[in-house]
Amino acid sequence: MYMTYNWVIGFFKILNLLALGSEVLTTHKQERKRLGRQVVVVEGVRTPFQISRTGYKNLQAHDLARMAISSLLKKTQVDKDLLSQVIIGTTIQEINASNVAREAALRANLPETVHAHTVTSACISSLSAIDAAVNAIALGKADAIIAGGCETFSDVPIRLSRSLRAKLIELCKMKGVVNWLSWLCSLESTDFKLDIPAVKEFSTGELLGESAERLCIAFNITRQESDAYALRSHKLALDASASGKLLDRTPVRVPGAVNFVSEDNGIRVSNPEKLAAHKPCFLRPHGSVTPGNSSFFTDGAAAALLMAEETALTLGYKPKAYIRELVFVSQDPVDQLLLGPAYAIPKALSLAGLELSDIDVIELHEAFAGQVLACLRALDSEIFCQRHLRRNRLGEIPMEKLNLLGGSLSIGHPFGATGVRLLTTVANRLLTEDGRLGLLSVCAAGGQGCCAILERSS
Repeated sequence: MYMTYNWVIGFFKILNLLALGSEVLTTHKQERKRLGRQVVVVEGVRTPFQISRTGYKNLQAHDLARMAISSLLKKTQVDKDLLSQVIIGTTIQEINASNVAREAALRANLPETVHAHTVTSACISSLSAIDAAVNAIALGKADAIIAGGCETFSDVPIRLSRSLRAKLIELCKMKGVVNWLSWLCSLESTDFKLDIPAVKEFSTGELLGESAERLCIAFNITRQESDAYALRSHKLALDASASGKLLDRTPVRVPGAVNFVSEDNGIRVSNPEKLAAHKPCFLRPHGSVTPGNSSFFTDGAAAALLMAEETALTLGYKPKAYIRELVFVSQDPVDQLLLGPAYAIPKALSLAGLELSDIDVIELHEAFAGQVLACLRALDSEIFCQRHLRRNRLGEIPMEKLNLLGGSLSIGHPFGATGVRLLTTVANRLLTEDGRLGLLSVCAAGGQGCCAILERSS
């Protein structure tokens, strides 16, 4: 009897512990985003984006980043001594100034004691910078950080061939006329082929435009649909620019120039007939991807001021938005190279405990019109979501919420800066459109992607 009594008591103790553990686990899930300090977007700016080899053709990446940082400092009037770090994302690095963040910070007259470092992960580089800043602030390692990105295609590093570089290194060690003559005789015509950066996937050798064509075929996206989406992007961007809705764009003066650069010069509203006249670039003659429905090589930079919420409020700032979720994904770099948003958006919503219908503002990166449409179609496909995401379809993203100020197809796409442009755009749209929650997502080379969820702070 006594043993039975003890067994019963023990059994109920176990049940109590299990219930307590379940309660703790549930509480942990509910409070997941409350761990650490709240991180807010105080402000974000960008240079006007320029088609490469135009307005910024004589500048380097650190010059553009310096312009963005200086504009941000002027707009926010933040105490420079409060800043702990500057983190800048970029893709194509200048060999003589590889830490572009440090060079830009010094040229923006930030204190020498402000640490600066550069990150790179293709088109999500500046979102990687944002992620590093969020983590540092949330953990109490910093109170205020400038995070941004920059890119120039006007001055890309063109290298000698790898074989010639190796032979030149050998030449530096050689002595004597005989050895020099022998070295000269070893040169071949192929040694003089230049190594020029290409917009292609390193692991597969496939051009990104070819990957976009692959998606158009897989999701049955027609040339007409791609052209129509591109036309929409340019029309919306033109309207936003003319009506002053591009709140993050800040005029900059190029050294030696008389006038300020104040407009994005890639916005070009066409018509269906002109778009249809463009020939396919990658899958001739019946492909869908053309110069008219693809983003173009762009020079530009963007920067955002992130702070701990209590720091911002103490200093009298009115934060624009909280960063509630920031997730990165990777998938097959062959068939799904540009499908990052289709993977990142459901994951971010799930982690945040939200549904697609909860989101008021949506910004997607537009590398190619076909790529955007493929991501939209994937998210609304029961087959795709069940097979690749192990979930029911997310649903249709409402066009009345998507990229209402234009996008990368029209405004431009400096690889390293696009993520911060989208982050700032979401924060601004939440205020001007009286929304509560906003979402942005970007695809990137390597089969990667990112999604961030912001909440309006007031």
